[in-house]
Amino acid sequence: MPAETKNYNELHFDVMREIGTIGSGNAVTSLSSMISHPIGITVPTVKTLEFSQVVEDMGGEEQMIVGLLLTLSGDVEGMIMFLLQKEFSYSMLNTLLGRHIESFEQIDDMGFSALKEISSIMAASYVNAISTMTGLTIRLSTPDITIDMLGAVLSVPTIYYANISDKIIYIEGQFNSQGQNTPCHILMIPDEESLNKIMTKLGISI
Repeated sequence: MPAETKNYNELHFDVMREIGTIGSGNAVTSLSSMISHPIGITVPTVKTLEFSQVVEDMGGEEQMIVGLLLTLSGDVEGMIMFLLQKEFSYSMLNTLLGRHIESFEQIDDMGFSALKEISSIMAASYVNAISTMTGLTIRLSTPDITIDMLGAVLSVPTIYYANISDKIIYIEGQFNSQGQNTPCHILMIPDEESLNKIMTKLGISI
């Protein structure tokens, strides 16, 4: 674990869990409305990890994954990344588009657009949770999407954000839709100043 993350204590993790829980709750409500089917989610697990630890935690760098990257700007700068495993992606697209997608090769432009819309809704849910708790204004970029092996997907933010922060807030939850459980992994990487700003607004010092 990076040296700076030793400054985290249980109170900081409680705040991150609260953000993750509120964000996840908002996300499933929005997604349920979008696909007209109820979606449930477990209480998310929140950790701080290095990129290499994320790969290990998710089962190895060679698995195929959908990666959606959005940048944060305004009072909070950094990024948020969704790592969607194939089962979750197929389930969302099949329900939303009325298709029977069984492989990434079957995802066309409409499917990519739908995945971007899903990630934008989910990202807004987490960002709104932070904004509501802190009063900070946060803007989101449109998402960049890629389908590749996990190691390759994570290489871009690893290089680009290496000089911004080594504090990766890793949120993992299990979505349940129509009797199927699928994991969803979210990486939030606010820069150092932004993380301090969030905690300060919540009356917590790092």
